[in-house]
Amino acid sequence: MPPATEPANAAGTPPSWDPTQYLRFADARLRPALDLLAQVNLSAPAQVVDLGCGPGTVTRVLKARFPGASVLGIDGSAEMLAKARTTAPECSFWEADFATWTPDAPPDLIYSNAALHWTGGHDRLLPRLLGLLAPGGVLAVQMPAMHAAPLRRLQVEVAASGPWAARLRDASGTARDILTAGEYWDILRPHADSLEIWETTYLHPLTGEDPVVEWASGTSLRPFLTRLPEEQRPAFRAAYAAALRPHYPRRADGTTLLPFRRLFLLAHRMG
Repeated sequence: MPPATEPANAAGTPPSWDPTQYLRFADARLRPALDLLAQVNLSAPAQVVDLGCGPGTVTRVLKARFPGASVLGIDGSAEMLAKARTTAPECSFWEADFATWTPDAPPDLIYSNAALHWTGGHDRLLPRLLGLLAPGGVLAVQMPAMHAAPLRRLQVEVAASGPWAARLRDASGTARDILTAGEYWDILRPHADSLEIWETTYLHPLTGEDPVVEWASGTSLRPFLTRLPEEQRPAFRAAYAAALRPHYPRRADGTTLLPFRRLFLLAHRMG
């Protein structure tokens, strides 16, 4: 099921991705995806879309869960898609802007794990995605809800207070603040046969030197780093690490705990 759109760079994604860095915390990143998938009550969907598929880890899980389905991964990063094609060779992949992508035929499941926060306009985007589904189809979405947490907030503050400030003036706009659970309810309920929304805070035990910086370097810190010349990146990372340490201290056993809040929604299109 190839999409009708031509390949394009996703306007809502960072300018480049490093799949190796992202996958350093693959197990921790996979758990919310599995928790969301466990709530998808479809017995034998024919067409499944992994919207914002990244390196293909979850795409492969979707194919294992629904072996009879045609599974398509959509992402705006050529680097991630190159990794995804080796991770899940039995699936199809397409480079496109997942904010405007349109399928050739209505899928039974649009599944999006930790992707839609890279684009805005959710009041229009999510009803649009729900409307793309076949009757009775499912829209399953998980997004980080971390825009007020030190992990995200301090990126913006450090970016605005150093010799890199001019270069990083607009970098914080790449990972967007998501809406509240109540706002998503109001947006989707008129279009959904049923709707479930919940939030979970995962407590990730991390190890190593400044592990929260390493975590962020694979996701939300990436747009800041890619805008800087190589010679400025170490100083920016060091300033960000110093700002983070009081908020994410190393425990007596050497572990650093990262509380990570995520929002989930599961909507069934009216049949």
